[in-house]
Amino acid sequence: MSRGRTLLLLLPAILVIGIFMAIPMLVAVAYSFLSPNPYGGVEQPWTVGAYVQLLFERDFDDTLLFTWNYLIIIARSVWLATATTLLSLLIGGPVAWFIVCQPKERQKVLLFVVTLPFWINMLIRTYCWVVILRDQGLLNQALTGAGLIGAPLPFLYNDGAILLGLVYTFLPFMVLPIYSTLERIDVRLIEAAHDLYASRFAVWRRVIWPLARPGAAAGALLVFAPALGSFLAPDLLGGGRNFMIGSLIQAQFGSARNWPFGAALAVLMAAAVLLVMIVQLHRARKTEEAR
Repeated sequence: MSRGRTLLLLLPAILVIGIFMAIPMLVAVAYSFLSPNPYGGVEQPWTVGAYVQLLFERDFDDTLLFTWNYLIIIARSVWLATATTLLSLLIGGPVAWFIVCQPKERQKVLLFVVTLPFWINMLIRTYCWVVILRDQGLLNQALTGAGLIGAPLPFLYNDGAILLGLVYTFLPFMVLPIYSTLERIDVRLIEAAHDLYASRFAVWRRVIWPLARPGAAAGALLVFAPALGSFLAPDLLGGGRNFMIGSLIQAQFGSARNWPFGAALAVLMAAAVLLVMIVQLHRARKTEEAR
């Protein structure tokens, strides 16, 4: 195939990436170095004040004072995104393996069940958890009716509720990549391991998991990146009090009217995710070379 024809085939992908990813990111980078307009938007002069605001705040006499406020929000976001990724892996791995072990027709039904939540708007799905977890919600009513508790438990408006919402939302992104990897495993490898008197756990640890690791790595990226920037679950399930990076960015472009700071946060978050992806690709390349 000629080079010109190859470029022509790649042109749609290049246009999509350029229009919907590269150009918006360049705009965000430019906005992050401008000054905020009091009524929203940006204006000159050019400044690094948005990045300074991440670590410092100005006192009444215009001196810079170190602050932990935004670092705490970032730490909470990273912790919740990491916990979401680990829980999704612990749940998604066995689920994907269970689907692979089923007959082909049943696999299609189970995959449809896994992807079914995508057919419903995320706002509706997240708000349903509010109905379940609130003080007079279904869960508290069931526990009270069973006589297990005497007063409603605070299931809602905390980090636990946010974590539950994130895992529920992004779990399919972990199941599907692991499933796509596991379904290509040669079953004769597993049979050979059993013939060599390997236990079920040994078969999983020495045969299945090494082969499923690329799918797990892809799933981890697909879960961690959107979980880190999520703002719907913190707003609804956290009550708008337990901010994450996505919530903070949304607030800067909304009520705070500080577009440069919101753009700076978006740029830093995108850079962090890109760095994680580069490290993962480097590790995958070293693994392939070692083989």
